[in-house]
Amino acid sequence: MIQLDHGETLLDGLLDYYPQAICAADQLLRQLLTELPWHSDTITVYGKQHVIPRLQCWLGDPGLSYCYSGKTLSTQPWHPLLQQLNQALNQKLGLNNNSVLCNLYRDGQDVMGWHSDNEPELGAEPVIVSVSLGAIRDFALRRRGHSRMDCKLPLPHGSVLVMQAGMQRSWQHSLPRRAGISQPRINLTFRRLVTG
Repeated sequence: MIQLDHGETLLDGLLDYYPQAICAADQLLRQLLTELPWHSDTITVYGKQHVIPRLQCWLGDPGLSYCYSGKTLSTQPWHPLLQQLNQALNQKLGLNNNSVLCNLYRDGQDVMGWHSDNEPELGAEPVIVSVSLGAIRDFALRRRGHSRMDCKLPLPHGSVLVMQAGMQRSWQHSLPRRAGISQPRINLTFRRLVTG
């Protein structure tokens, strides 16, 4: 299901990049587009409600919840393909991730703003595994405290990023708009929610 060969390490060891990691990526994309419980949601930013510019769903082990931007998300049951992929990634990378946030970017106008994945539920130094399926989009990076992008990495269909411990403390990331993209992209971010 995955092949983590021929990767490269970036950002002084904080980011591992595998451009061709997911086997049968076409089939996985097709199934997830139609079989996941995609929904639109709103978040609170600076006291105002905004519709999230993408579709999303949260899957994982029973009883887990996750809070961000004034929202509490409870996990839906694992889709069998995503549970299998999570187990394979955990085994290959020596992790114990128990959930996945799924984002569907319908075209190049759907975006993700600047952020770090540093919510308390993720623990002090989370390791987050990001899988990209579908249209190539840019993964933009900037150092925390900076207002300008430092670099960007175009993420191809079937690629995997491993954001290592310490990255969320030092860097922010985003997915900016990209003109001319009419195809969808799914991003799967596997992570461990700390319970108790």
